[in-house]
Amino acid sequence: MDHPSLQSTLRELQVFWRAPRFWGTFLAIVLIFAITGPYGTMESMAAGERFAYWLVLHAVAWSIAVLFSVLADALLRKVLDRMFWRMMIGSLVAALPIGFAIGLVDYAFTGNPAALGSSFARALFALPLCALFCFLTYLAMHRQIEQATAQTPPAASVLDRLKPQNRGALLRLSVQDHYTEVITSRGRELVLLRFSDALREIGETPGLQVHRSHWVADAHVESLKRDNGKILILTRDGTQIPVSRSFAEEARKRFG
Repeated sequence: MDHPSLQSTLRELQVFWRAPRFWGTFLAIVLIFAITGPYGTMESMAAGERFAYWLVLHAVAWSIAVLFSVLADALLRKVLDRMFWRMMIGSLVAALPIGFAIGLVDYAFTGNPAALGSSFARALFALPLCALFCFLTYLAMHRQIEQATAQTPPAASVLDRLKPQNRGALLRLSVQDHYTEVITSRGRELVLLRFSDALREIGETPGLQVHRSHWVADAHVESLKRDNGKILILTRDGTQIPVSRSFAEEARKRFG
């Protein structure tokens, strides 16, 4: 899974875990099953054990259904336009692992190992329940999910990698072996980061890469000077930064 899809999946999962309506519905369903005792649990289990059984079973089943629905929503976004159908596919696929999970829960509570055939039968039984789960979840939460997946995560900033005392206005970036030296108005610090990655993290600070090993903020440039045919940038702190030929024209337009 690529990085954007992973972030989208995590944001969708947070929508579920933080939704009071989701948890309220979950607890209501667990109580209904614990009180009515379907599938012979009323006769075979005491009240406390019955509640624990349905709590664990629903927690496992709902977790699998949510995870598969969210994963399908993220992975099939380029294939299917409708969120409902993406989530429905994930929910239906979840029926198979849910069938086996129910067998494990039964074994934990009864000690009777589940046969392979009975697990498949449970999976078939879970199919319409998974479809119903997806339908109700979509009706109740699709707007919150759409809002969460539409959010653009804040871009990483190279300043966030610095010690708090060194975080100031970004002035320069320079390559130092395998490190990038970050110079700010409050200090300087070596960061274990490729220069190309550091350039992507400068944010909205206006500036220019003037050399394969140097970037300088516009506000930090004092003047442009020549020295034996070479172009240099003189910064406000007195540093001289070489300007390579490939960046010379842009530097002259910007700072000349």
